[in-house]
Amino acid sequence: MTAIERSRVVAVVGTGTMGQGIAQVALVAGHPVRLYDALPGRAQQAAEAVGARLDRLTEKGRLDAGARDSAKARLLPAAELSELADAALVVEAVLEQLAVKQELFAALEEIVADDCLLATNTSSLSVTAVAGALRRPGRFVGLHFFNPAPLLPLVEVVSGHATEETAATRAWATAAAWGKTPVRCADTPGFIVNRVARPYYAEALRLYEERAADPATIDAVLRESGGFRMGPFELTDLIGQDVNEAVTRSVWESFYQDPKFTPSLAQRRLVESGGLGRKSGRGWFSYEDGAPAPVPHTAPPADPPSSVVVQGELFAAGALPGLIEEAGIEVIRKEDAVPGFPGWLELPCGTRLFLTDGEAADNSDLRLIHFDLALDYRTATRIALAPSATVAEESLRTAVGLFQALGKRVSVIADVPGMIVGRTVAMLVDFALDAEARGVAAAEDIDTAMRLGVNYPRGPLDWGAELGADRTLYLLERLHEEYPSGRYAASQALRRRAAAEVASSEGAGS
Repeated sequence: MTAIERSRVVAVVGTGTMGQGIAQVALVAGHPVRLYDALPGRAQQAAEAVGARLDRLTEKGRLDAGARDSAKARLLPAAELSELADAALVVEAVLEQLAVKQELFAALEEIVADDCLLATNTSSLSVTAVAGALRRPGRFVGLHFFNPAPLLPLVEVVSGHATEETAATRAWATAAAWGKTPVRCADTPGFIVNRVARPYYAEALRLYEERAADPATIDAVLRESGGFRMGPFELTDLIGQDVNEAVTRSVWESFYQDPKFTPSLAQRRLVESGGLGRKSGRGWFSYEDGAPAPVPHTAPPADPPSSVVVQGELFAAGALPGLIEEAGIEVIRKEDAVPGFPGWLELPCGTRLFLTDGEAADNSDLRLIHFDLALDYRTATRIALAPSATVAEESLRTAVGLFQALGKRVSVIADVPGMIVGRTVAMLVDFALDAEARGVAAAEDIDTAMRLGVNYPRGPLDWGAELGADRTLYLLERLHEEYPSGRYAASQALRRRAAAEVASSEGAGS
């Protein structure tokens, strides 16, 4: 099945920001486009707004004048729904209300030809439910664009329960022909991105509620150590706290209040107070004129140790010994740790530094400091440390000085299990594996969706393969012991992957 021919009409119903963006994408791809809105005059206003955007593209040299003029000539506002009769594709971008969408598509079904593809841009409703009122639900798909649609490449192509394979394939091919990167997924709450991404917001909010660190520090650690483009607090301020909280609540309710998706009371209170983020002038941070930029907690300069003992294998933190040597600090290597178990760094005072493993540092009788996971320890510009209560201030300062000698800013946070990046990434990996195992989408599509849809530094399945399923499982099992609510209970998919890794390792060693 090939893409819809460029000579065929694409209709967009709903002329808000998303509707205008989708119309622009189809226009630039070469289609005649018709815009319709139930409110009189809105379609004409939207057509003018799209035309103005095309003008700006031309002014910036991104669209030549001839192509702009041709696109403007192909864009027509429709005063009546009946004017969409010759459309080959109708994309809906109206209110996120099931009854409204069902009524619209029931009316469209009486107008368009039998070969017209019907699509919803819903981000939170069931594609199957929207199509439930149709006589021919087989031609109905989800085409979930991300805002702003002209700029962001990802499109989730969602198959409802009754969607025919030919319809989904035609929708995928059309999105690809428009220069987008489409991914296929099943009709599940949140689809790929809004399902798998829930822990990125939820763990940050949980850490805030546990007083692990303030929002600016949590954001900074996830950006500068985890490699994420934006921290969850600044990102939800950009999205809108009301929008983000509503999506979280919708997914939670759709999964029958599964504790893995539990919303945050702190976020609910923020929304109730009117702190919606940038659009209201304040959210987690203030956006009023003259408001100071958020400042994360950063430890003051400290002296590094003269030497460090490296005991055993550091696995995900394996780059650290080399970086320590490059910083001019003597590294004394010892290999008498238990094979297969994580090693540690030891300061001259005897305090040990372990990569976070899901346990609180205070659970150990040792004087130890946990350090957080990093996407790349060489390029990371910040590291978080969480000391046990038995660690002396001087020892903590030495640990701070060690990472500062590697060129890192250091944030000292409370002793919380899994820390910030560690528990967030472990949950993302688990959610992604669970989505793959349940047939939500193929592994490649999941990783592509998370990289392009929310700008993750790497796909969670790719990241999980590097960390190792066994060690990810261990971290989540320790978290589950600390918080036995079910929130951190590892999926069967992760357990199976970990068992397969162990079996493969044992087989290789035999």
